[in-house]
Amino acid sequence: MTATASKPSSGLKRTFPPKILAAFAALVLASCAGRSPQPVATVQPQDQFMDCTAIVAEVQSNNQKVQELASEKGLKTTQNVAAGVAGLFIPVLWFGMDFQGTQDKEIAALQNRQQYLGALAAQRRCGAPTKP
Repeated sequence: MTATASKPSSGLKRTFPPKILAAFAALVLASCAGRSPQPVATVQPQDQFMDCTAIVAEVQSNNQKVQELASEKGLKTTQNVAAGVAGLFIPVLWFGMDFQGTQDKEIAALQNRQQYLGALAAQRRCGAPTKP
């Protein structure tokens, strides 16, 4: 007669209901989909105190931001295309795609701000020849 020895259980096995796992996975993947838009206000409280130098400085800063957002938009488009194609084989990757249009909204807000600053500069006669 041979005796068989059974291995003792090495720990507790915890299982989670599928609905909780699915909700958690969706939450994690949705957080990776992209950032929320943070558009700049067209008119800002400090505008009434801005002189020509401050207006020109902000216009230059906004131009730099638009260039950065355009670059970010190109990268996000590439990422969405890659996730879309890979999603054909691994559908969960579609949750990582960004459909918020963050860069477009922020660029449009900056363009509106630039137009306002242009009107403000004209009103303050920035760039106009000074009288001797």
